[in-house]
Amino acid sequence: MSQQLINRSPDLLRLRNEGYNIEIRAGHLLVRDIPYVNSKREIKFGVLVTELKLAGDVTTIPDNHVAMFSGEHPCHKDGSEITRIKHTSDRKQIDSDFAVDHSFSSKPSGGYKDYYEKMITYIAIISSPAQSIDPNVTAQTFPVFASAVEDDSVFNYVDTASSRAGISVISKKLELARVGIVGMGGTGSYVLDFVAKTPVREIHIFDGDKFSQHNAFRSPGAPSVEDLGKHPSKVEYFREQYSRMHKFIVPNEGYITASNVDQLAGMDFVFLCLDTGSSRKLLLEKLEAFSVPFIDVGMGVQQENGALGGILRITASTMLSREKARKRIPVSEGDYDNVYSQNIQVADLNAITAALAVIKWKKLFGFYRDLENELNCTYTIDGNRIDNEDQP
Repeated sequence: MSQQLINRSPDLLRLRNEGYNIEIRAGHLLVRDIPYVNSKREIKFGVLVTELKLAGDVTTIPDNHVAMFSGEHPCHKDGSEITRIKHTSDRKQIDSDFAVDHSFSSKPSGGYKDYYEKMITYIAIISSPAQSIDPNVTAQTFPVFASAVEDDSVFNYVDTASSRAGISVISKKLELARVGIVGMGGTGSYVLDFVAKTPVREIHIFDGDKFSQHNAFRSPGAPSVEDLGKHPSKVEYFREQYSRMHKFIVPNEGYITASNVDQLAGMDFVFLCLDTGSSRKLLLEKLEAFSVPFIDVGMGVQQENGALGGILRITASTMLSREKARKRIPVSEGDYDNVYSQNIQVADLNAITAALAVIKWKKLFGFYRDLENELNCTYTIDGNRIDNEDQP
């Protein structure tokens, strides 16, 4: 993706063709080998960095004038800091093994028209003192680049949401090898919607049903009449939709039974989004035997006096909480005497259930702060009440 982005963006391609050592990392543009003078009047080399604003696989006009720098603060040739660009000096982690030390501010009256202009402007300011000491030093080192080598990202385009928020390092905590979603109904499809936006390597989806017209009213997105007319399986329909963003959506057609449950043995985590207790019982026992952590969700919705009410449940089962989770998760038929099974249009409840499940998953892996460490969460529609219960 990085080479593709450079090749398709005229400003980045110009930087590379003119001999600058550029790299795309965690939604940022890095220009390496920038000569500068430090406070001891020594010539050093640093890395100039800027966030990237993208439209798919090409750059757009920069939306801010701030740049960052990895290295000591650049100085004039007498060792005094270049104050005209001085902004802040706080170490900030850009990626797991790369950080910046300073940010600079140099704002032209009309802004920067592209990233070439932005980086060239900063390079000239930073490296001029070094060149006045040694005219032979330059940022144009003409490094050898591998030709058209794609990076290892799971996304078809760069995750600029994480880079703009400065949480790329935190997002890496979710780089699990394989996550499974069993049941691609209303809640399971929303779980996929959320998980597909994370750096999980492979997302395996399991369901044996077709994607029908009623599914369109309780799932994310808006399928066309033509989509529905093809009568696709749920897993193929959602694979096609989310493969536009995430490269590794793995469809598994068919329901999980005793004969194929071993497919879950290699998962790092599993979301159970089922509405049948008998299937749930098998999965609970097997996931425990496989030592796979999981989250089970349930939804009970009743109609009374012309309105709907009910409770949503999200239960986490980890190696430290198996017994407590079993007490919360129903495994017999008839536990859900509710109108939800009639495919009522409650996409909002599906989305809330999925969001709470994914938030809990992210807590378990350290993405979100988790002070209570609750393992069972219920949301009551009437009163808009959330109750947290159980700790490992």
